[in-house]
Amino acid sequence: MKRWMFGALCALAPAVHAAGPSAVATIDRALWPEATTTPAAFDRASRAEILAFAHALAESQNDGDDALKARLGIKEIDRASFERVRERLWKELARNYAAASKRCVKDDVFCAPAADAAALRALAQGFKAVPDAKYQAWYDSAAAFHRAYRDELLRLAALFGRTNSEIDTLNDNERRGEEVPDKQFELTFDDGPSRSGGTSDAVAAMLKQQSLSATFYVLGERLEERIKANAQPAALYEGQCVGMHGWTHKSHARWAEWQDSVSRVTALVKATMPNAYVPMFRPPYGQRTTDSGEWFKQQGLKVALWNIDSQDWSAKIDADQVGGRVLTLMLLWRRGVVLFHDVHPKAAKAVPWIVAQTKDAGVVFGDCRQYAK
Repeated sequence: MKRWMFGALCALAPAVHAAGPSAVATIDRALWPEATTTPAAFDRASRAEILAFAHALAESQNDGDDALKARLGIKEIDRASFERVRERLWKELARNYAAASKRCVKDDVFCAPAADAAALRALAQGFKAVPDAKYQAWYDSAAAFHRAYRDELLRLAALFGRTNSEIDTLNDNERRGEEVPDKQFELTFDDGPSRSGGTSDAVAAMLKQQSLSATFYVLGERLEERIKANAQPAALYEGQCVGMHGWTHKSHARWAEWQDSVSRVTALVKATMPNAYVPMFRPPYGQRTTDSGEWFKQQGLKVALWNIDSQDWSAKIDADQVGGRVLTLMLLWRRGVVLFHDVHPKAAKAVPWIVAQTKDAGVVFGDCRQYAK
């Protein structure tokens, strides 16, 4: 098998893994004083979250490298990546604010006009008070949430040139979630399967009960273990999609054997679950070699990233907080791919709550097979 020079050189360097953020952004959705179960109500909450995050982003606009490094807990900043990601965030926020403002009516709240990213930035800088006292508790909590979440994203952006991640794409064969329509979300689950009767089974049962479609990005060694136990993985994933996450959960950034890992797990999924297989690969930690794009294209695989991270793997956040975090980010980004982990128990509780909070709001949880096309 042909080896890419970058991968061979990287094998000489120590492994680099992206540590999680020092603080995970969480919010209590009960502080928002209204339901989000109609299109107009969803859009109103969406506008509020966009303005709150945009305000936090604008606050950091003039931070120098020393201030950023101290706050983000990093030693170096890749300015090119940092500025590219920040500019993209502003464009996405402006697009989302425009979409969320289409239902604005006279005297509706959070509806001040903003025609483009520059106008939204100016509007967000002045977002220092709420129009009605009933939103005050939400505003205070949202300000803290969005500062913490902003720093999660800016940290990944600052590190991207040295340690890439889901924060940005490397080529047109990679997907993050911005390509789906407004108010459509794709559910994904990483790191499974669990042993028979474990958390993967609970997630699969929940999806079936909720009539939801999802893609499971499996690890070859865990799938092989389940097969050897005669636990019938094809039955576990019936009606769902199965993509690949590698043979073992190891970063590709500094690993010469990553191609073998991809090939082995792909062959196993095709052989054991041909009806569930989709040609999607999710690199562990979102990390891949910078020259891997052509190889994945040759294998007929798309690289599947994400733009909404539930952080459900973290001990710093419980199931209720996972639900509140994901719903808030759905309101903020208005489309995308949601990352959960079926080897942890939190998603089985959080997902039904999220579905209930968005019922009749025009939110669509996408078909995994359509997304894989």
